[in-house]
Amino acid sequence: MPISISSFKFKKATFFKSDLLEKEDNNQIIVHIKDKDLYLDLEDYVIGVVGAEMPASFDSEALKAQAVASRSYAMSFLNNNIIEIRSTISDQVYHTNNELANKWKNDYDKYYNKIKDAVDNTKGEIVSRKGKVLRTYYFSMSNGKTENSKNVFNVSTFLSVDSPYENKNLKNFEVVKEFSEEELLKILGLSSFEVQNVTRNDTNHVDNIVITNKRYKGTEFRKLLGLRSTDFDIKKEGDKYLITTRGYGHGVGMSQYGANEMAKKGFNYKDIINHYYQNVDMIKI
Repeated sequence: MPISISSFKFKKATFFKSDLLEKEDNNQIIVHIKDKDLYLDLEDYVIGVVGAEMPASFDSEALKAQAVASRSYAMSFLNNNIIEIRSTISDQVYHTNNELANKWKNDYDKYYNKIKDAVDNTKGEIVSRKGKVLRTYYFSMSNGKTENSKNVFNVSTFLSVDSPYENKNLKNFEVVKEFSEEELLKILGLSSFEVQNVTRNDTNHVDNIVITNKRYKGTEFRKLLGLRSTDFDIKKEGDKYLITTRGYGHGVGMSQYGANEMAKKGFNYKDIINHYYQNVDMIKI
């Protein structure tokens, strides 16, 4: 006999699709992770996302902010009490209990409980604007400013804000990636390599770059070369090209390292959410 999901309360609960269809009046929000074909309760899902997406060593207030952002992001996909989403970087990564145990090893109990507390203490909280749930993008580390969402995702949801506590003192704020000319020509499909023009937006991210008469969007160039961000410089040294990036990720929404630095300065998770996602309301579902 199928188990009713309304009474299925085990840690990291998973169940079959038939269990969902058995009870039409069930108001529980269920997440279907399409690429893993898993069905989970929303709050259990958020634990697995926070564990996958943010270092568990981060401050508890940063983890709470991540829980709110991850829950709101998922809720933007809601349709008839079911959220259909992927566990990839195209949506947000989710780790099962076993994956978290393999990742954290001897620290599993400590980190799992720390993240579960962050999720429980923000249970049901999401971000909205004018009654609409927001797809709350987030990323690893900024260059000191977040990006306008229009520049990256072609939506006008979020404007750039300062992320003042991120700087060269953070590990891997600046990273140098080395390429031979041959590698660059092969990747970019060019016969020669000459940087002719670079235009940046007001957040210092590269908007467009022209190399040997071929124009690339900064986002396209980053993807082609596997760069950490679109704030980059190119310098030739000998027969090598050195590309220095600042920050890590697409730059839109909440900076995770920025959130952690804010938390260490004494800001709480609501401060963090309201800083990175401005002119929003935090509501409880």
